[in-house]
Amino acid sequence: MIRVELDQKAMRELFLQRIDEHIKTIDHEVFFMNSKQLQKYLNMSWNSIVEHLISDKKFPSLKLGSKWLFPRQEVDLYMLKYYEEVQKSGGEIQKFKRKV
Repeated sequence: MIRVELDQKAMRELFLQRIDEHIKTIDHEVFFMNSKQLQKYLNMSWNSIVEHLISDKKFPSLKLGSKWLFPRQEVDLYMLKYYEEVQKSGGEIQKFKRKV
């Protein structure tokens, strides 16, 4: 006879961990982010995003009525370049001015 015992707490934690992993996977499958998703993704306030990023005509964004949409992969590429430029100019986003 085989007897199997399950630790309910451990099973619940494993289940919740798998759900979190799946949600993160789904999050990365989104092609366009809205403004709330972009704020979370960049860990920046909307005011900072508008002032430092959207004000740059090269920042990848579209408007659909009053709603902003941002293509995730293009945002990634832009932010990598932006990061390098900010670092080269001293590392302060608030002091950084992009050369046209």
